[in-house]
Amino acid sequence: MNVIHKSRVTFRPVKPLIGAVVEADRAALFDPEVVAQCRDMLEERTVLVMPQVHFTNEEQLAFTDLLGGRLNLTSEATTNKDENVYQVTLDRKINRAPEYVLGTFFWHMDGMPMEMPPPLATLLSARRLAPKGGQTEFANTFAAYEQMPEAQRAEIEDLRIIHSVAASLRSIADAIPEAEKGKLAIGVEKERPLVQTHKNGRKSLIVGSTADRIVGMELAYGRAYIARLNEWATQPDFVYQHQWQAGDFVIWSNTGALHRVVPYARDSGRMMHRTSIAG
Repeated sequence: MNVIHKSRVTFRPVKPLIGAVVEADRAALFDPEVVAQCRDMLEERTVLVMPQVHFTNEEQLAFTDLLGGRLNLTSEATTNKDENVYQVTLDRKINRAPEYVLGTFFWHMDGMPMEMPPPLATLLSARRLAPKGGQTEFANTFAAYEQMPEAQRAEIEDLRIIHSVAASLRSIADAIPEAEKGKLAIGVEKERPLVQTHKNGRKSLIVGSTADRIVGMELAYGRAYIARLNEWATQPDFVYQHQWQAGDFVIWSNTGALHRVVPYARDSGRMMHRTSIAG
């Protein structure tokens, strides 16, 4: 794994197929040239880690704006005064819809069932950690596609998948109180390609827990196919698990990486702040 040195920043790969640690002076992270280099490296490494930079909301939003067009994604669910930052927490006093946070225990990509284009990238900062659990895992779906046998790539090239909120909540449906189910957008769904071609020509698999069924395929067969694709995409060589420290800042390609969190207790106090880049 080659370490990549730029004028004001170094990118140090963490695994052969995924992830890089960004090493730079804190002030350099707001240099537009450095941010552009981070964006280029994001396309190559899928996940970038900035250890213990301790961004404030204002700094996280400033970096987000430099990286690309800011997207407000579900921040109305929280009581945070800054509507552009989504507080990822299971604390019902802060998050009015913690059920969606429970859904993050399973491999997914953000925004797939929604009508708008899914976010290009997601940015997450660690504010409070859980005593146990809470690590975030990422699976590179660029690598998953590229390492797939050629015959299978040809087989899936034109398939389309229906992504739904109902599918993303299926594993936790029994844990959601009946009074809360009506408040969730369970009927929302969107058809998307199984294989996405990115501007740089690379292709990635678009799968995860929101993937409900394959268009034109019998339901049981389609769901079994999706389950096998999810297993393929999340094999160890494609996965990086981030062990959070307070103040860490992580960016990932939302349509090039599945992600999930290792389960943690509701009362753990874990708090992450999320911003998003529009697709």
